[in-house]
Amino acid sequence: MMDANAFYEFESRVFDSLESKLSGVANENDRNRMVEKAAEELSQTATDVEIKKIVADSRSFGILDKYMRDMRIEDIMVNNTRDLFVYVGGIGYEKSAEKVEDMRDLDMMVKKLKMYATTAMSNKEIFDVHLPNGSRANIVNSPLGANITIRNFRQAALSIIDLINTGELSYNMAARFWLYVDGLKTRPANLLIGGMPASGKTTLLNAMFSFFRPEQRVVVIEETYELNTETQENTVRLETSPTLPMEELVKNSLRMRPELIIIGEVRGPEAKDMMTAMNIGKISMGTIHASTARDVVTRLEHTPMNVDMDILPLIDAIIIISQVNEQGKVVRRITQVSEISGIETQVLLSDLFNYDYKTHRGSDILPSVTYRDTLAKLTGYTPTEIMMEEQRRAKILERLNKLGIRSLTDINEFVKEYYDNPKAALTKIDLLTLGVLPNM
Repeated sequence: MMDANAFYEFESRVFDSLESKLSGVANENDRNRMVEKAAEELSQTATDVEIKKIVADSRSFGILDKYMRDMRIEDIMVNNTRDLFVYVGGIGYEKSAEKVEDMRDLDMMVKKLKMYATTAMSNKEIFDVHLPNGSRANIVNSPLGANITIRNFRQAALSIIDLINTGELSYNMAARFWLYVDGLKTRPANLLIGGMPASGKTTLLNAMFSFFRPEQRVVVIEETYELNTETQENTVRLETSPTLPMEELVKNSLRMRPELIIIGEVRGPEAKDMMTAMNIGKISMGTIHASTARDVVTRLEHTPMNVDMDILPLIDAIIIISQVNEQGKVVRRITQVSEISGIETQVLLSDLFNYDYKTHRGSDILPSVTYRDTLAKLTGYTPTEIMMEEQRRAKILERLNKLGIRSLTDINEFVKEYYDNPKAALTKIDLLTLGVLPNM
């Protein structure tokens, strides 16, 4: 039987031997067997009890476990052995009463995390990690010890109705987004969601997955997996790496027969390839760091994106989401919705919605003009019929909320029924009196 120091060293070697080996191993039993096998290969004298303890230890990240189970917590920050902070949704940063006690504990925590590493950069001083529960971690080594940041994975992705219930947007705005995403089965909108870090861009984009048509082939490209694509069957998920940059993956996605390309975050030369995809009829959506619709346009036009102004009107709509302080509480709000309506000396933006930071109120969302007219030409529906369909969808979302149909998957199931047989779907929720579009 090993003493405590010998067991620590043995366990360290086992975890070191498994660096990056457990990434992508979905089954817990398979992971356990891999840990057990590694332990057996590294020591002929280790007892069954010691090997079982190593397997059990491999599944725990110590003091981090309880924070990762707390769905109120969005981020966990371990500042080496100095302190530990969490970011609580709607509240902000909080300092934990706990911290990693010493370098020995910190090193062991890092070794466990590195078993799930997907990339290592800068001579293995920076690591990206995908944990089995869906959370992602970033590890940066420093002379004072490793610094760990974990983006907590929400097991149940927030739906568009969840976002309505938090006050982030209204039923009418959600219905507009539904129209953008669906495009009346003819021409979905090319869409960018702008905002600063942690503003909720990815959460909003993910909520829109409820509105995708089931037959669509979707290619999702991210730097690290964040989007929950479970509602869309024909989905390809791609992730960048040091050898596969975003630009190359966006270019290659055009060879994968996509109907919709989703770029987790547009930040560099891939912006040109995104615009190329739009230009050949591939609908594209993504997020971008920017605080206003004008900022989005400016970022696209300048280095490192360098998109020609002449093709920016291929983007139909820009949505801006922000963290705002309302009565001492940090909340997320849609602060601007704009459509690109043309070019004169600059790209013309038509603001359909703006949030007033003084009164903490938003205007009613104005009718779409540019995108609505595009749909009218392509579908044969009149602008009035399209506006009525949007209002109908707002009432559908309101009824679903009252009926308790709120999860992303449940909304998606109803939306599929609505696409397949709108009269039957409306009858099911007692809204047939709203009528349907002709020939829909």
